Amino acid sequence: MRDSAAPAAALPGDPPGGRRAATVWGIGVAVYFVAVIFRTSLGVAGLDAADRFDVNASALSTFSILQLLVYAGMQIPVGLLVDRLGTKKVLTLGVVLFTLGQAAFALSPSYGTALAARALLGCGDAMTFIAVLRLGARWFPVRRGPLIAQLAGLCGMAGNLVSTLVIARLLHGVGWTATFAGSSLAGVLVLVLLLLFLKDHPEGYEPAPAEHAGAAYVRRQIAAAWREPGTRLGMWVHFTTQFPAMVFLLLWGMPFLVEAQGLSRGTAGELLTLVVLSNMALGLVFGQIIARHGAARAPIALGTVAATALLWAAAVAHPGEHAPMWLLVTLCLVLGACGPASMIGFDFARPANPPERQGTASGIVNMGGFVASMTTLLAVGVLLDATGDNYRIAFGSVFVLETLGVVQILRLRKRTARRERDHLVASRVEAVHVPA
Repeated sequence: MRDSAAPAAALPGDPPGGRRAATVWGIGVAVYFVAVIFRTSLGVAGLDAADRFDVNASALSTFSILQLLVYAGMQIPVGLLVDRLGTKKVLTLGVVLFTLGQAAFALSPSYGTALAARALLGCGDAMTFIAVLRLGARWFPVRRGPLIAQLAGLCGMAGNLVSTLVIARLLHGVGWTATFAGSSLAGVLVLVLLLLFLKDHPEGYEPAPAEHAGAAYVRRQIAAAWREPGTRLGMWVHFTTQFPAMVFLLLWGMPFLVEAQGLSRGTAGELLTLVVLSNMALGLVFGQIIARHGAARAPIALGTVAATALLWAAAVAHPGEHAPMWLLVTLCLVLGACGPASMIGFDFARPANPPERQGTASGIVNMGGFVASMTTLLAVGVLLDATGDNYRIAFGSVFVLETLGVVQILRLRKRTARRERDHLVASRVEAVHVPA
């Protein structure tokens, strides 16, 4: 039986989707795909960056933390920009910034300039995902929203895979400057496609004009989005589910597998790739399930948190010198569910907010996971230094944030369900009274 809180039929003003929608949305997703390639390219170039800029591990980790800081800090401003300026303008600015950042990183002569280049890249990257979510909402029916969002996330993980398989080989084949400067041409390509073919919405589905009164508009948008329990629930779902995999992939997975578990770099790299592949596969599964059964959203999110916590604890606290390979493989497969589960946060915020507030609400949701990731990255590093590289203690910080997030999810869950039912009843009443 379909969940009564999840809209099954087209709502008033619902866009029709179709082939043109897929084409336009595909251009937006291509922009996000390239952004993720650029974002994750440093992950395969860490050792080369340390040699090129003559920096230690702490300075090297600053690249990742700075990117997350810029990305998280930009989410609400970007959401406001998307609501005010539209998708095309924001994506265009994002492409220009992250392309310049990637090119500047290729040519940076010093650590300082490289750090500035990554900050510029992070700023442009921050403008892509929320804009792509808004594009999907403008071109596809509401009932397709969960699947469209999961497909966008899957394409992002494909960009991560390109970094792992292609950028790494190019780096060791043609060198630093050629690899990063050459890859920046992909940004130029998607910019041309964006300018020529992308449209904010189909003909006849223009959003209602809104008055933008400077600071008053900003306060009104943020306050209205935050008042919705669905927005807050979405943020806490994103906060709780995303960060374990992000922390593992972005920085601490490789040291944990090599230093604490005694694996070779090659084997550790294969396990990290397994996280990405699991993410891509589960994204399709979660999207299909939620599109058909809206009631599955919270159980899937909470189930992912529980499975992640269980496997994380089992691997970190294993009584032997090293955890068995089957346990590490299972951990990586379960971590692959974190990304798709975090997308469920947007499925709570989307029905809670009208189209003119979707960007702001998505920005609030998206900020959750990246704040949690940044906090944990710092906490693990500090605890490793304080305990002499004791991963059991350092990785224990994950459970603190997961507990906080689960408490908030349980607190907001019923309130959100009631609010969604009210919205659904109101939309059906409106549909009945729309003149033929």
